[in-house]
Amino acid sequence: MNDCLFCNIIDGKIGAKIVYSDKNILAFEDIKPQAPVHLLIITKKHIERVSEARKDDAILMGELCLVAAKLAREKGIESSGYRLVINCNKDAGQIVFHLHMHLLGGRSFNWPPG
Repeated sequence: MNDCLFCNIIDGKIGAKIVYSDKNILAFEDIKPQAPVHLLIITKKHIERVSEARKDDAILMGELCLVAAKLAREKGIESSGYRLVINCNKDAGQIVFHLHMHLLGGRSFNWPPG
């Protein structure tokens, strides 16, 4: 996907402040943070949205959550709490069409989210 922002970050064509990388997952700081901790955790496999994940992506989807929990511990927000968000399509706020999870923490959040 030549025009995908996140694929270009994965390929090193666009810079990002990377905080985690393994074979399947990459995490980096959001450039417009909405909380003291705001990381984007993305799959290295290009999947446009969570609704396009398939049964053979189940392990990959689990890895997103496990990496989020690991990063929350490392960032010191595990005990106070954090929010994980996956937006799916425009009305939900998805801007970049490459599967990603937001890890937000370091402040209190309201419910329901706006």
